[in-house]
Amino acid sequence: MTIPPALLPGLKVPVIAAPMLLVSNPRLVIETSRAGAIGTFPALNARTTELYESWLDEIEAARRTGDAAYGVNLIVAKLNARLADDLAVTVRHKVPLVITSFGADREVVKAVHDYGGLVFHDAATPRHVEIAAEAGVDGIILLTGGAGGHTGWLNPFAFLHDARKRFDGALILAGCLSDGRDVAAAVTAGADFAYMGTRFIATGEARAEPDYHAMMVAASSTDVVATAAMSGTPASFLTASLRRFGLDPAKLDLRHPKVETAPDGRPLKVWKEIWSAGQGVSGIDDVLPAGELVARLTREYHAALAARHPLEAP
Repeated sequence: MTIPPALLPGLKVPVIAAPMLLVSNPRLVIETSRAGAIGTFPALNARTTELYESWLDEIEAARRTGDAAYGVNLIVAKLNARLADDLAVTVRHKVPLVITSFGADREVVKAVHDYGGLVFHDAATPRHVEIAAEAGVDGIILLTGGAGGHTGWLNPFAFLHDARKRFDGALILAGCLSDGRDVAAAVTAGADFAYMGTRFIATGEARAEPDYHAMMVAASSTDVVATAAMSGTPASFLTASLRRFGLDPAKLDLRHPKVETAPDGRPLKVWKEIWSAGQGVSGIDDVLPAGELVARLTREYHAALAARHPLEAP
C-alpha cells in the first residue's frame, strides 16, 4: 500500500468520506475523523469564503488527539470564481488533504505542497490519471462505473490495473462501496483507500432530508441512473427523485442535454431538488450516526481481512 504517512495517525480504516454537494458539513467531518476515517467537505458548500474559513475554524477547534485527518474539496475550474480566495484560506489553515476536481492545476498542487499538505485528484478515465500524475498530485481517486455524483464508466479492477501503470502514488477507489467487506475488497485489489460518498449520505450528520434518507434505504442498484441532463456532466441520480418532478429516467440517457425545467414548466433547482446516489445504495439498509458507521466499517473491514478462504494457502 502507498498510503501517505501523514494520513496514518488516527486512521482505523482506509476510508475517505467523499465531499458531497450540500450534504457534507463540519459536523459530519468531525464525527467521521473522530471515529477513524477521513472526513471531507466541498469548500463551496459554504456559501462564502468567509463561511468556509469559519467552518475550518469549527473543525479545528473540535479536533482531538487521535482523530484521523480531514480534507476539503476545491473545484479547479474557471467557473469557480472563488478558487483563489478559497485556496488562500486552505493554505492559511494548512488543511491536511485537498481533493481537487475538474482540473489538475500544478499551481494549486504546489501551493498545498509548500505547507506540507497532500493533494488527491478525481479521475474518470486513464487520460485523466495521466493529467493528474503530470500535475504532481499525491493520490488519484478513480471514479468507476456506478459511482454516485459525478461518475465514471470503467470496471474498478480494470481501472486499478490501468492507473497503476500510469501512477505510483496513492490510488483511491470510488464506486459502489457500502460496507467494510467492500473496503477490504478494494484494498485487496490494489487500492490504498476506499472512497465512500453514498454510504455517508445515510448518516444522521449529513444534510439530507428524511425523504432522501428513506429513498436511499428503499433503493436498489437499478434505482439509479447516470445522465448528464442534470449538471451537464454525467452523474448518478435516484430514479425516484427524478420521477418526483415528472422526469422519466428511461429518457435521460448518459449524454442527454441539460434539463433546466420540469415537464410542467417549473424551473428545476437541480443541485437541491434532484438527489444523487450511486449504485451502492443496494448495500444501505439503515441511517445511523457517522461515528457508528465508521466503527461498523472498521469491524467489517478487519473481519473480512482475517477471514480464511477455503482455498487459501496454509
